[in-house]
Amino acid sequence: MGKGATDMADEVAFRPAVRADVPLILAFIRELAEYEGMLDEVVADEETLETWVFDRHGAEVIFALDAGVEVGFALFFHNFSTFLGRSGVYLEDLYVKPEWRGKGFGKAMLRRLAQIALERGCGRLEWWCLDWNRPSIEFYLSMGAEPMSDWTVYRVAGDALRELAGDPAQ
Repeated sequence: MGKGATDMADEVAFRPAVRADVPLILAFIRELAEYEGMLDEVVADEETLETWVFDRHGAEVIFALDAGVEVGFALFFHNFSTFLGRSGVYLEDLYVKPEWRGKGFGKAMLRRLAQIALERGCGRLEWWCLDWNRPSIEFYLSMGAEPMSDWTVYRVAGDALRELAGDPAQ
């Protein structure tokens, strides 16, 4: 896009989530999980989200709006790059409701997150994407994102996390 050009991504309204939005946040999470075929893995509930997002400030949520209606959400938090010596913004989830896809809301949310990263002096914006999700991958590539092909994500959770921690409460 050339300098001075505008598109839908420049005109989308956003609002940060507030405590009263916890049910809406959970609804977006469940809708995303259903889209990804992972609804059975969602164990988050309203109380947990309220604690981690609003009491412990473990994440932030913004909503993309169309005529005042929440049509998409992004949940993100800060990570840290030792090589850059500064924080980054890690996008955990970005989701646009199906009937609003292809209208610039996803692009607008990524643009807003990039702005947040720059406003806060962060060194990068990053996220993971499921390998099968070709529409999202193509979209991210079109936005200038680069896949990190030299990296593999590792995860320790559940019983393995407790075992690694030496938790005797197993």
